[in-house]
Amino acid sequence: MLFNSKMGCCCFLRSTVVLVLLLSVVCSVKAIGANWGTQSSHPLPPETVVGMLRDNQIQKVKLFDADYGTLRALGKTGIEVMVGIPNDMLSTFANSEKAAEKWVSKNVSVHISENNVNIRYVAVGNEPFLATYNGSFLSTTFPALRNVQRALIKANLGNQVKVTCPLNADVYASTTSLPSGGDFRSDIHDLMLAIVKFLSDSGSPFTVNIYPFISLYSDPNFPVEYAFFDGNASPIVDGQTTYFNMFDANYDTLVWALQKNGFGNLPIIVGEIGWPTDGDRNANPIYAQRFNQGFMSHILGGKGTPMRPGPIDAYLFSLIDEDAKSIDPGNFERHWGIFYYDGRPKYQLSLGNSNNVTLVGAKGVRYLERRWCVMKPSAHLEDSQVAPSVSYACYHADCTSLGYGTSCSGLDARSNISYAFNSYYQRSNQAEDACKFSGLSTVTNNDPSFGSCRFDIMIEPYYGGAEGRSGFCFTRLLMLLPEGNVYPMKEIGIGIVGSTV
Repeated sequence: MLFNSKMGCCCFLRSTVVLVLLLSVVCSVKAIGANWGTQSSHPLPPETVVGMLRDNQIQKVKLFDADYGTLRALGKTGIEVMVGIPNDMLSTFANSEKAAEKWVSKNVSVHISENNVNIRYVAVGNEPFLATYNGSFLSTTFPALRNVQRALIKANLGNQVKVTCPLNADVYASTTSLPSGGDFRSDIHDLMLAIVKFLSDSGSPFTVNIYPFISLYSDPNFPVEYAFFDGNASPIVDGQTTYFNMFDANYDTLVWALQKNGFGNLPIIVGEIGWPTDGDRNANPIYAQRFNQGFMSHILGGKGTPMRPGPIDAYLFSLIDEDAKSIDPGNFERHWGIFYYDGRPKYQLSLGNSNNVTLVGAKGVRYLERRWCVMKPSAHLEDSQVAPSVSYACYHADCTSLGYGTSCSGLDARSNISYAFNSYYQRSNQAEDACKFSGLSTVTNNDPSFGSCRFDIMIEPYYGGAEGRSGFCFTRLLMLLPEGNVYPMKEIGIGIVGSTV
């Protein structure tokens, strides 16, 4: 058969065009990142977590510190890393360039040169301008940001590693309730402009945390559907632009704020976005899967938002549940993970980097013995020691799955008490004295889990790492309750028959 040169050339050109288009689509999609927090009583070993990142093809990770063991485990993986400087260190770095230089040398330079860690960003502080901080970090954040940047330049890392400052979306607002009315908060407007100019001059991104769930949690009148990406909500019309979900509207409010102040092209990173699975009536696996999968589908096409077309750089919050986080914002704070505390996937989720629709869980996880601490069958609900015992257990462990609308809301009074006892028992590594609640408790080999409420078995404590840490492990706490020592169950969010609180 004779080869038609014109046809061959035409087919070749068509194939080339298709290939270029495919490559352009691939290049326009930024890989999703994940926040890796470590406020856990029993953290998984860093090597295990890194294995999870690789198995799920998560190519970027955002940390809240610069833990040696964590960074060492990330070495030679190619995973892009954002290390963090906690808010309580801002004052030190604001007042001392030397302190910033020492920190950069120890926590950035060494890991890049010796461990081949792909550190790309240093997050200076975390949401330091939250209104709830009452201005505690207003005077130290920007100076710290500058000094860390200078330290990176001095270490010859100024082009390779960029500083940023993850900010809550409350640093900007709209004067018209529409994205086009966006501007920076009036009380920090000048400070924000100084920071934004600094980021622009240094080639650094603006990092913002956006949480539709928090809007729903804080406002009972917030339209639920507007938090998701299904297009079922009544849209918001802003001039010629229509917004069908809160994320696009919030993101573009920031874009408008930047544009109005002369920084319309500043790169933006979504540092945190996600949905919790417990601790509130709107925090459950169904909503979390719906939101996170919707977000993934929304950004993977590289469409962007009406005001900022193109790929969106984002980090899911978060990778793993953290049972030692503060619950001041709400009981949901300990349940943001797409994986449970032990690395089990919570729901099906396609991260868009493979054909997998199911998350790959942690491998080689070792658990304590299959036994639980529960309320004795012979114990009475009216016993005067019930309330202080439950209060003590919940204060030192985690009872955030108890309460209205939570995974354990269907438990009866006795099971509520058993849940509290078991939570303390497991966190205390099943120590014998950890199941001695004034004669009210006993150890059983029968799993008391009921319905959606899981009575967990704790994983073995991790004692590795440079400092031999084991997170917040409670190996041998004082187990016997002091008389009259009652903790506030109202803050825990559960009620027990016989409680005097």
